[in-house]
Parts: sequence; C-alpha cells; structure tokens
Amino acid sequence: MHSDTHLLLHDLRSAELRRRAVRSGPAPASPGGGLRTRLGWALVDLGLRVLPRHPGRPSSVAAGPA
Repeated sequence: MHSDTHLLLHDLRSAELRRRAVRSGPAPASPGGGLRTRLGWALVDLGLRVLPRHPGRPSSVAAGPA
C-alpha cells in the first residue's frame, strides 16, 4: 500500500474513533480501584523481595537438562 494512502486511511479512522469517543462520553471509573491497585503493587513488591539476588547464577528451570 502506498504510504500516502495508508496515512489517509489512518487519519480517517482516527477521526472516526474520536467522533465515537465524544458521543459515548467519559469512561466509567472502575469500582474499588484504589484498594485493588495498592494490593497489586504490594504483591509485586513482595514478589521482588522473594526473588534471589544472584543475577549471575542461572536458575534451575532455565538451565534445562545437562
């Protein structure tokens, strides 16, 4: 496809999506997002603390059979 044609189709599609977004209004807020987000980050922090701190050592799962 010619680049000018591709750009024109992209512009048309983005204009159509903008019109749809204006008609539909703002997205509803997710219920309970604050607690869920904090819990998620706490679990990520916990997972990072559990990981071994030896970056030079290969893991037994990734090493495979010898």
